[in-house]
Amino acid sequence: GLGLGATNGLGVDGEALDGVADAVDFIEDLRQATAMEKVAVGSNVVVIGGGMTAIDAAVQSKLLGADEVTLVYRRGADRMNASPYEQSLAKEKGVVLRHWARPEKIDAGPDGKVGSISFARTKDEGGKLTDTGAHFTLEADMVLKAIGQTFVPVPLQSSSVEVALEAGRIKAGADRLTSHPKIWAGGDAVAGGEDLTVAAVEDGKQAALSIHNALTGA
Repeated sequence: GLGLGATNGLGVDGEALDGVADAVDFIEDLRQATAMEKVAVGSNVVVIGGGMTAIDAAVQSKLLGADEVTLVYRRGADRMNASPYEQSLAKEKGVVLRHWARPEKIDAGPDGKVGSISFARTKDEGGKLTDTGAHFTLEADMVLKAIGQTFVPVPLQSSSVEVALEAGRIKAGADRLTSHPKIWAGGDAVAGGEDLTVAAVEDGKQAALSIHNALTGA
């Protein structure tokens, strides 16, 4: 169960500025911190994304003391992967949710770090996301990216194990057995896997049953 260890980039100018980070790394630092005051957070935080990771990063930023936290998603609220409950919880914590906008550029402030982020307003035309021609800019001293995670196959490539990949993830059967007779896989690292703890636990159970059968010859 390797999970999805890498994150997608925004692909815009200014993404390498100090103050721009992956939401996954931010949450990891938060979870491992021995004291919350040791976790760096900006005053004006902008989170890009519409999933559970984006909501988590936005809510935690607010709880850590950020003055303004804005979550921006390129489509409407009904297309967000985060549940309506989680979206409502974020609003209750003071997070501002803005929809129908995609990041265009991140600009530096006087100190050379991130100072603002510009967006293009979007709309749905026949199921295709397009720009409306309108734009807006938000002040930001911290930008957190949460636009999807990807599988990192390096641990597999650096070993003698060859596991077939499908759509960039590990290919496994219903019993979670991979193309290698002694390797099972589960969770969101598997092709078609869901980003849910309960789904990963179920995969682990099915893999354990299959491993038991393989060892006992059942």
